[in-house]
Formats: sequence, structure tokens, C-alpha cells
Amino acid sequence: MELANRLFFRLYQCANMLHKTGSRAVEHLGLTTQQWAVLGALSRPEAEGGMSVGDLARYLMVSRQSLSGLISRMERDGHIASAPDGRDRRSRLVTMTDSGRKVWTHDAIPRIHDYYEGALADFSMGDLSHTLHYLLKLLDNMQGLDTEAGQEDTP
Repeated sequence: MELANRLFFRLYQCANMLHKTGSRAVEHLGLTTQQWAVLGALSRPEAEGGMSVGDLARYLMVSRQSLSGLISRMERDGHIASAPDGRDRRSRLVTMTDSGRKVWTHDAIPRIHDYYEGALADFSMGDLSHTLHYLLKLLDNMQGLDTEAGQEDTP
């Protein structure tokens, strides 16, 4: 358990440093790491027509409540728009605006790539591949725990 404790503490530290140093990489653009994640999610080809708030929350693995305030701020800043989903009027569809796409493509991506280069300095392709493999394995186990906890909460 000591090794597990050290591993999870390092993950905690990495998450905090990602937020701190990642925010620094894009803060002059008026973005946070959370906004970076939303724009990244919406920039994917499969999200071209937009994403429902629920789908976006599931993809980012955040609560709808925490995403709600973020979406409001990003709409205010002109990066995204949300409107009722034509297929389900109860659902809202979130899309990247032209302005948001310009900020993402021309301003944020080059800075993010520079950030990646610095953060991943001295990582070989094998290191990257193995790290990704183990993080996906850990994430899968954590999702299983989350599913189990959700089933326990259901009467």
C-alpha cells in the first residue's frame, strides 16, 4: 500500500501542476485548463455538430454542475454557443463559435504544443506509449469503481 500511496500522491501532484503550469501556457489568451479541455473536446471531428452538455460532461469526466458555470463563462467570452438540441428540446447542444475556433486553432494549439514539449522533455516514444497505456488502465479501473459506487447509490 505504501507504493500505491506514493503513486496516487504523485498523480495528485501532477494534476495540480498540470492545472498550474498548463494555465500559465494559455492564460494570456484568457483561457484556463478547463476551457482548454472544453475547446479540445469540441474541436474533435466527431464533435463537429456540437455535443450535448451531458455528453460533454461524460467525455471530460466532470459533473454537469461544474460544467454549467464553465459553459456560461465561455459563452460570455464568445468561445462557445449553446442552444436547444433540435432532436431533444430538453437537451442543450454546445458548439464552438468561429471566434472560439480561431482562438483554439491559431492561438491556443501552438502554445499547448510548446507546453507538451516542455512537460514531456526527455520522454521517449516508448515512455509516452507505456505511460498512456498505464494511465488508460488506471482510468478504466477507476471508472469501474465509479460505476459500482453509482449502483450502490441506486435503491
